[in-house]
Amino acid sequence: MTWRGASWMAESVAPSLRAWWMRGRRVTLVPLAVTTSTKVDAALVREARAVAARWGVPFLPRRAKESVAPWLGTKAAALLVVGGDGVTLWDAEGSFGFHAGMAHLRRMRLRAGEPDAFVRVAELRAGDSVLDCTLGLAQDAMVASLAVGPSGRVVGLERSLALGAVAGEGLRRYALGEDSGPIEVVHADAREYLKTLPSRAFDVVFFDPMFAKPRKSQPAFDMLRRFAEHAPLTQATLEEARRVARRWVVVKGAKYTDDLRKLGLEDEPGSRFTDVIWGRVGPSAEL
Repeated sequence: MTWRGASWMAESVAPSLRAWWMRGRRVTLVPLAVTTSTKVDAALVREARAVAARWGVPFLPRRAKESVAPWLGTKAAALLVVGGDGVTLWDAEGSFGFHAGMAHLRRMRLRAGEPDAFVRVAELRAGDSVLDCTLGLAQDAMVASLAVGPSGRVVGLERSLALGAVAGEGLRRYALGEDSGPIEVVHADAREYLKTLPSRAFDVVFFDPMFAKPRKSQPAFDMLRRFAEHAPLTQATLEEARRVARRWVVVKGAKYTDDLRKLGLEDEPGSRFTDVIWGRVGPSAEL
């Protein structure tokens, strides 16, 4: 990191914090903090403080029309900016926020009786429980919540606190509807979380690993990749998921990678008009 107009010296601090001496003053850089948009009022400050409390990160007060650009890299590595249109994640290279996107269209099609590849491969039905081990921005979790209905349950794990907060706050503001089950967002590493669960805890366990070789994408997706988990899905984690699943472990992949084949999974029949492919494997033998 480059500091302009300041002398600095790195110190040894806790893993989640970094500190420097700037102009004789010790400055601590937090990985994530919450602030408000430029249109500051008392209600927005209360909401931002509540967001900070929910995710256990600091709240940084902001004056009206004050730029947060100087804060990025000096006060926080990334910021959750709370505004009238929701929560936006900012870092030094850009910003993005929660958007239902294709999940909204997929839910509309499901309501119209049209098929969905995820629902078909996972054989989702009313009352099911689904563990999404790679929540991201909750696109597949939102589809699952409609497929399992109000009697079902969806739990989404997100290792990145920043992405988990964006998804969690976005879902708080998005009306899933009375025909959908709740989505619980958990900040956790799926590799460790799965080990804490009893066998057959969920009907379906789902993974959508970040592709190692992405195709050309939009700037917002590039930023998403900066915050997302990049560790590949391993055979050990897949076997742990098979222990936890009652019906299927489903893995989402791409035609231009061999990720599924490396895990010993066959592509499920799907549309030839998309790069997305699906693999699945049943639960492990009873222990």
